[in-house]
Amino acid sequence: MMFPRWSEDPRAGAPGGKTAELPLVEQPCPSCTSVVDGLEGAAFHLAERTNLVVIAKTSPDRLGTYAQERGWRNLRLLSSRNNTFNRDYHAEAPDGGQLPVLNVFSHDEAEIHHHWASEMTFKRGDTSSLDPVWAIYGVLDLTREGRGDSAAYPNLQARKSSNSRSFPFRRPCNGGARTRNPA
Repeated sequence: MMFPRWSEDPRAGAPGGKTAELPLVEQPCPSCTSVVDGLEGAAFHLAERTNLVVIAKTSPDRLGTYAQERGWRNLRLLSSRNNTFNRDYHAEAPDGGQLPVLNVFSHDEAEIHHHWASEMTFKRGDTSSLDPVWAIYGVLDLTREGRGDSAAYPNLQARKSSNSRSFPFRRPCNGGARTRNPA
């Protein structure tokens, strides 16, 4: 997770809480926040077969505060602030800027192995290598408009909304016809 975000990212920051008080350049990346929001819901279900970990360069305190503000309860969040993990596994540019990279590790009785990395981030310079874990792209790909022109760099707000939208129609889970929502 890019926390801190890319220094030239002009998108809005956190809408409230202690994280919003940080300078924008020290706040988390809105796109990374979207990815982690999606992983939060899946983490509980994945726990039986994986050890899902999200790593960010920010301090453990800032990471914990942001997790609390976002309502992340199912994810294991670790800070790489005082170590070389991000640099060692290509998630940090030579200038210290953070990069969106996925790494997969496996282990046997004796060792931990680096099994896979999202190297297309380096080859193409975009974030399409995050598609497998970025839930919003799967949904946008199903729409007529698709992802739009800014697929590699969506303009996402890093906010968590407790407001639910009221839709005029609902579809029953059994696949029945659309009915008018009485609410």
